[in-house]
Amino acid sequence: MADNSLKYAIIDVETTGMGIHGNRITEIAILLHDGQKVIDEYESLVNPECSIPHSITRLTGIHDYMVEDAPKFYEIAKKVIQMTTDCIFVAHNVNFDYNVIHKEFADLGFPFRRKKLCTVRLARKLIPGLPSYSLGKLCTSVGIPLNDRHRAMGDTRATTILFDKLLTLDTDGAVFDSFLKPGSRQATLPPGLPKSVFDQLPERTGVYYFRDQKDEIIYIGKAINIKKRVLSHFYDKKNREVAMCQQTVNLTFEETGSELVALLLESAEIKHHYPMYNRAQRRNNEGFGVFSYEDRSGLMHLAWNSLKNVPQPITKFYNTTETRRFMELVCEKFELCPKYCHLQSNVNSCFHYQIKKCKGICRGEEQVSSYNERVRQAVAYMGNDNKSYVIPQRGRNNEERSFVLIENGIYQGYGFIDQEQQVSTLSELREFLILKKDNRDVQRILRGFRNKNESKFIPLQEESAFIL
Repeated sequence: MADNSLKYAIIDVETTGMGIHGNRITEIAILLHDGQKVIDEYESLVNPECSIPHSITRLTGIHDYMVEDAPKFYEIAKKVIQMTTDCIFVAHNVNFDYNVIHKEFADLGFPFRRKKLCTVRLARKLIPGLPSYSLGKLCTSVGIPLNDRHRAMGDTRATTILFDKLLTLDTDGAVFDSFLKPGSRQATLPPGLPKSVFDQLPERTGVYYFRDQKDEIIYIGKAINIKKRVLSHFYDKKNREVAMCQQTVNLTFEETGSELVALLLESAEIKHHYPMYNRAQRRNNEGFGVFSYEDRSGLMHLAWNSLKNVPQPITKFYNTTETRRFMELVCEKFELCPKYCHLQSNVNSCFHYQIKKCKGICRGEEQVSSYNERVRQAVAYMGNDNKSYVIPQRGRNNEERSFVLIENGIYQGYGFIDQEQQVSTLSELREFLILKKDNRDVQRILRGFRNKNESKFIPLQEESAFIL
């Protein structure tokens, strides 16, 4: 049994449902419990001083007319203080009710602070293995009557019966004590997240995943210290963070060793999974690659296609407009034919010939060898900034190292190599490569890294040797 010298204020609030910062209380119920029985109770409708959304009215049955003459929160604040002073604040999903009340008091300029206990987390510990720990489904599972669902006193009475059951199950009080210890993270963690899942997170560099009850990824982040960064989400009171944490029931991770690799993996995973709480980097701009080829007559063409279809592009762009604009500039600079640069189609001869900017290759008036030489000059011009590099990085442990590979200016991916493995050529390096897609966000990450770490970019050539 828990410490009988403690008192518990078991609380439920109904609200306008407008997020933590805009949420106002419409009804509150408090049952004061001495560790054995209920010794006092209080309930009241509350005028939120704003309209109640129709969706909330359908859920709770509380509408604007019901609260029109109800007291405003400042009028009941003294009673709430009296009922909760020197008590443990108890609720089902305690962070929600506590944060709403805390915000109401903050708006009045009063610091409301109480120790907290969450019956969701207590139930997960003391009644493990249930299909759901929402109040309604939990009460059904353990045979607790639940009347007036989504009304403050109805939910509070059901929570109190559950609380009594949990007190009985915790025969030596060890679970309650562990949740109440100063510095305990039990009340900080989302109600649906087992502490054991959080405890297994490493304090190392990598990427972490927030998952909901359907095991769908709802957020992806990167961190130098995964456990510390994840914990910071739980302390964040922004509406988006609170909503995300409320849905989180599982956490997974992938160590990278290197912050650069973590940044690149995070970007790729966001574009692959499209998590609902990742706003940035969701657009998957794979881009376009420019390439050259010879037709049957030996004439060199310039063209472009999506990067996935151009394994060795001369250069790259991230939308068709900038690709076409650049090709038009190259075409004009080197007096190439728009027809054979795939800028004009279904024509016998190009328009540039008429304005004296094409030497007539499309009309058979220029030798192929002469035209091809200018194409080769254009290819060299376009490829000037597209070098190949390897970026050595730390591995996931002391027995390995990692690397990032860029070929012809295109990000190829990253890989991990045992410390004892000797790699001295580009072809050998590719054997360890985990292929990833290039895109605008990846180039931004690499550009930012290079600005601070220019010396870590090792230039490569296919035939030359190097030491990694």
